[in-house]
Amino acid sequence: MKIQVKLFASLRRGRFDVCSLECGEGTVVEDVLSILGIPEQEASIIFINSRIADKRSLLRGEDNLAIFPPIGGG
Repeated sequence: MKIQVKLFASLRRGRFDVCSLECGEGTVVEDVLSILGIPEQEASIIFINSRIADKRSLLRGEDNLAIFPPIGGG
């Protein structure tokens, strides 16, 4: 199955902004993080198809996965 992955802020450094990724049935978000070499602690906010998700969320074909790093400010 094919999904679209969007990375934001510091996660883009040395990677990409948007890409299509081919992955198998049963793939969860943490599998994608592993494939992309993103440490789990650097993926703080996750959306699948514009809905909040977590690292154990199951992905389906044509899903849009958005991954944000921790955000700080004050």
